[in-house]
Amino acid sequence: HAPRERERRAMVTIRRANVNDLPAVQECNLSCLPENYQMKYYLYHILSWPQLLYVAEDADRRVVGYVLAKIEEDEGVKHGHITSVAVLRSHRRLGIATKLMRAAQRAMWESFGAKYVSLHVRKTNKAAFALYHHRLQYKIHEIEKKYYGDGEDAYDMRLYFEQKSEEKAEGEAKQ
Repeated sequence: HAPRERERRAMVTIRRANVNDLPAVQECNLSCLPENYQMKYYLYHILSWPQLLYVAEDADRRVVGYVLAKIEEDEGVKHGHITSVAVLRSHRRLGIATKLMRAAQRAMWESFGAKYVSLHVRKTNKAAFALYHHRLQYKIHEIEKKYYGDGEDAYDMRLYFEQKSEEKAEGEAKQ
């Protein structure tokens, strides 16, 4: 029965979130992560960047994971930032976080023309680091000292999106 239970737990739908999902997203955040947000922060994200908030929903239509992201601009370069991603403990190691991250990354590129996506991860969070670095190919950009409220350092990680083929061809023609 164990493989069947795992298959059932893995049967999730990744979809764009709506305002009605926010209480479940907040509950997921509270049960999974030490960095928690007030409801107005989730509202700010969904009203500002509705294309970048995704949920993972199980067969019973219960939110079992989410990704919260935004668009920023530094020195004229538009990029995405993963604010928070979490999956309930009961549904981890099933590829759900990877699917959530890829959905948000695709929307950053397609909807906003982002050049890259950034995120912060605790230096001690080996599982999250493995997901970002090994599975999703993020690279360490720098280490931010005492980034978290408890004083822990963070890896500032980035994933650069491939240039569109026309941009590549245009760039090569100029050389």
